[in-house]
Amino acid sequence: MLRALRSSSATILPKPPQPQAFLSTIHPHVDPSQTKCTTPKPFPYTSTLQTLLQPISDQNPPPHLSYAPLFQFLTGQNFLKLGQQIHAHMTLHGLQPNAFLGAKMVAMYASSGDLESAVTVFRKIKDPTSLLYNSIIRAYTNNGYPLKTIDIYHEMHSLRLKGDNFTFPFVLKSCANVLDVWMGECVHGQSLRFGLELDAYVGTSLIDFYVKVGELRDANKVFDLMTVRAVSSWNALIAGYMKEGEIRVAEDLFRGMPCRNIVSWTSMISGYTQNGLAEEALSLFDEILKEDSEVKPNWVTIMSVLPACAHSASFERGRRINEYVNRIGLESNPSVQTALIAMYAKCGSLVNARCCFDRILENEKNLCAWNTMITAYASHGQGLESVLTFENMVRAGVYPDAITFTGLLSGCSHSGLVEFGLRYFNSMQTKYSVEPRHEHYASVVDLLARAGRLAEAKEFIKKIPMQPGPSIWGALLAACRKSRNLEIAEMAAKELFVLEPENSCNYILLSNMYAEAGMWKEVDKLRARLKCEGIKKNPGCSWIEIKSKAHLFLSGDLSHPQLKEIYNLLEALPEKIKAAGYIPNTSFVLHDISEEEKEQNLIIHSEKLAIAFGLLNTNPEVVIRITKNLRICGDCHTVIKFISNIYEREIVVRDVNRFHHFRDRACSCGDYW
Repeated sequence: MLRALRSSSATILPKPPQPQAFLSTIHPHVDPSQTKCTTPKPFPYTSTLQTLLQPISDQNPPPHLSYAPLFQFLTGQNFLKLGQQIHAHMTLHGLQPNAFLGAKMVAMYASSGDLESAVTVFRKIKDPTSLLYNSIIRAYTNNGYPLKTIDIYHEMHSLRLKGDNFTFPFVLKSCANVLDVWMGECVHGQSLRFGLELDAYVGTSLIDFYVKVGELRDANKVFDLMTVRAVSSWNALIAGYMKEGEIRVAEDLFRGMPCRNIVSWTSMISGYTQNGLAEEALSLFDEILKEDSEVKPNWVTIMSVLPACAHSASFERGRRINEYVNRIGLESNPSVQTALIAMYAKCGSLVNARCCFDRILENEKNLCAWNTMITAYASHGQGLESVLTFENMVRAGVYPDAITFTGLLSGCSHSGLVEFGLRYFNSMQTKYSVEPRHEHYASVVDLLARAGRLAEAKEFIKKIPMQPGPSIWGALLAACRKSRNLEIAEMAAKELFVLEPENSCNYILLSNMYAEAGMWKEVDKLRARLKCEGIKKNPGCSWIEIKSKAHLFLSGDLSHPQLKEIYNLLEALPEKIKAAGYIPNTSFVLHDISEEEKEQNLIIHSEKLAIAFGLLNTNPEVVIRITKNLRICGDCHTVIKFISNIYEREIVVRDVNRFHHFRDRACSCGDYW
């Protein structure tokens, strides 16, 4: 458009359009699918715009600066075509913008998404000012070009143009985005030289910069020197301490704030969630839901608290938050619906996750939404659904990224779709230009090894163009147990003992394989090594949420108030399930004891205790949802299938790897896990 303007002759000018001609650009278009003939609603800014357009229509030539309020008015309104027409009107009158008017034009173009025109206008100004440079700095920053921002700031500095409190915040934001500590410190020095160290806007930007580059001490120094602290300054420092895991310091700051806004509360909730403190996040969220609360949650707050529900598998809390979302009119927000998909999927309800996905309009389903749904299906062992969702995404014109393929390959692995998985892996670079990462190679190893193709998995590892890490060797070791291949298991474990010497899971997994093979001397050696090196084993535990309260059980737990009822139910269970065909698999008892003792040991596993508690305390129509911190035991997997049939209950178990949905003596995994 601008190139066409430059080639137009200033001597042959058409008759300038009247204000009504400009206004027609922004009148709503009639929907051709509308069956009724309706009168368009008047545009809310029409009278204001008519007033602003009057000076450029009444005078010939129009006053040079009469265009400035027009461009300023259009900034942020997303009326690019109207802005272009006014620019054309100015050019046809032979007028060229000065620095002041150019700054307004740059802001208008940049806020309308036309950065190229903004830059062209900027470069045509002969005598630039700080105001003009501020406008292009803001344009580059807001459009995601931090390196360009820094380059423009260098250029501004070389012209000896003075930065101000509208310059430094955007430059500091760009420095933080590219982790350019040296440049950020230089900008800090410039702000001190110009006497802006006490400016609340600059001070907050400095705190935010130092927080993002990991220099929390410097952020705290800036905060301490500020005489007037804006709420945003407190919020930035709280976010910094939460990021570093300094929970108590963040809490003290939060309690000491003279006033708080929704960002303050959201920073705390998000910080708790990111640090694994789900209950604290949910409790704080409950506070702002109270009637006398000074603030109310917004969509960012909702997105910050939902992962806490997922982390603690708190399905009921998540469902209530979903109801709140619907009440406040956020059900059409794609970001909130995507967060709900993830929450429901991690709480074991794939049906609800899919409903949230379907609520998002097709043209608003972005890559994040598709990835979340693909990963949800994968974690529930629905590999074919992951594949179908992926194909639908590509057909919708959304191209995959590395996260897409992590979920897709995981889904193929959990469902035994080996050929599908290999085909998608091989197409990553050739078809979609996605460079395979470490996690993708680990997924392929898992894909092959789970299918019993251990030799192929071993050869594949040799061809990986990077040093194989713990996830790759871990996938191989885990699959060896199912295939009972001790030779490859020992090789994988040897690598893992070097790569992550303090991870007890690798020692336990190899020890379990030795125990299953009756190699008790090797078991004793590994246990002695664990003890000698001070490596602590993570105890297996399971928990269940009932009436928004989590109940945790350890194996052989004797501490629960309903202990007697739980054990009475479990003691009667073996007879019932044996009558239905159950045979105890005592190979999962990894101690050199009698068969009778082994059977007794199996009954008190944590997942069975949690399920017994669920049976005692829920109505028959309620789905029992259990979460376990380790991989579900093979015997428990079999027993739960029988329980689901005898008690006619649906049971969902989330272990460290995936979900298992039990119903009518069958599991959704099809025993492929």
